[in-house]
Amino acid sequence: MDRRNKMALTKETTQDKIEVVGAFKSIQVRTKIAVLEDGVELSASFNRHMLQCVYSVRNDDDSWTHADTDVSGESTEVQAIANAVWTDSVKAAKRTENETSIV
Repeated sequence: MDRRNKMALTKETTQDKIEVVGAFKSIQVRTKIAVLEDGVELSASFNRHMLQCVYSVRNDDDSWTHADTDVSGESTEVQAIANAVWTDSVKAAKRTENETSIV
């Protein structure tokens, strides 16, 4: 086998787009998964997920349970963005919005 013709295939996963959108500062994260041959991209696919600052559940007795979103499993960049934009006032407004919009 001629080692000079050996090609290296690698897979690279990156968060190539992080956006803050809307009044309640939702964070949209796009993850790119690229297959490279000797550093040249052969193909790529994308996955997205969105994070909201607060999730709310209406209980059977019509009370509410609110939970701040845990971002500890996210990248340090996403965590830093969440900590910067998810202020106490944004979270309070989101809780109020959830109570008026969730049936």
